[in-house]
Amino acid sequence: MAGRPTSTTEPAAHPKSRGAARRAMRRGPTIDDVAELAGVSRGTVSRVLNGGHYVSAASLEAVQQAMTKTGYTVNQSARSLVTKRSNAIGFVLSEPQERLFEDPNFSVLLRSCTQALAEQDISLVLMLEASDAERDRILRYVRGEHVDGVLLISSHSGDPLISELAQAGVPAVACGKPLAPDDILPYVAADDREGARQMTRYLVEQGHKRIGMISAPQIAGGQERLQGYQDVLGRKALKRLVVSATDYSQEAGRSAMEQLLKASPDLDAVFAASDLLASGALVELRRAGRRVPEDVAVGGFDDSRIARESDPPLTTIRQPLELVAREMVDLLLRLVEGEDEGPRILPTELVIRTTA
Repeated sequence: MAGRPTSTTEPAAHPKSRGAARRAMRRGPTIDDVAELAGVSRGTVSRVLNGGHYVSAASLEAVQQAMTKTGYTVNQSARSLVTKRSNAIGFVLSEPQERLFEDPNFSVLLRSCTQALAEQDISLVLMLEASDAERDRILRYVRGEHVDGVLLISSHSGDPLISELAQAGVPAVACGKPLAPDDILPYVAADDREGARQMTRYLVEQGHKRIGMISAPQIAGGQERLQGYQDVLGRKALKRLVVSATDYSQEAGRSAMEQLLKASPDLDAVFAASDLLASGALVELRRAGRRVPEDVAVGGFDDSRIARESDPPLTTIRQPLELVAREMVDLLLRLVEGEDEGPRILPTELVIRTTA
């Protein structure tokens, strides 16, 4: 007598489970539907939604499967009432909107911070602070507890936002060492001063005698990079060999290079405080008929996309921006949890290409 054929399909769901799934689809799933379908208590589902603490592996898997089948998602507003958290972080860029697209460093930081927060199921809110009105709007938003903390990008010297956030008790982390000594704020930065020393030492070792600098004291880390240049050259770091860029742009780099050539027409190398400024210097050197690197060597700082795509490719200092972003997120989330954290400094690396 032939045996009964073996079924290759999965066992049919229990009628009770099918009923929970159908009800969830009709009116929208609830935590009770998830608990019923998973065969666990409502409290177990709640513990899973709040991190999975004190939940067995079997129950955790059952709840996750039930959430998938019912289409249940966490009501963030309801969770916020319980946890007193918004589950969102502000990313404040203290620059005009167009600068976000001009400087590739900002897009790298934005993308990397977004990815690091997404891994923790936390949203990122982009906010631009280029005027007093925008700063006031950001402060109202932050004080309204719409974010749990703030990542400060490209904050400028004298910006009252830093002190306002501190007074409001909002956890905040800066990208780069704060410019004002009174701004006591946790930060993550590349070792700007040592990076500048690396570049300046390299130019000296290449035999260059008159090394100019395009500084950017208004950007985070800018003062540190100038000090690193001065550390190596000492008394040879003449005032006429240093020009401060008026702002953080390619045009500012071009204009600063023009001033350097007028003040020191015999210079044979220049170190720019960023790749963006260095790209402007290359434009002006080409206009002035100076060959790079034969007549004037050029070094930058960042190792951004600009450095790789410039003509000729730019010798520069690499700062690990993806790691900076991840460290900023980790530091800020620890501050949100009430932990006491100090600054984090990351190493830099000399990248030699064609310009020097």
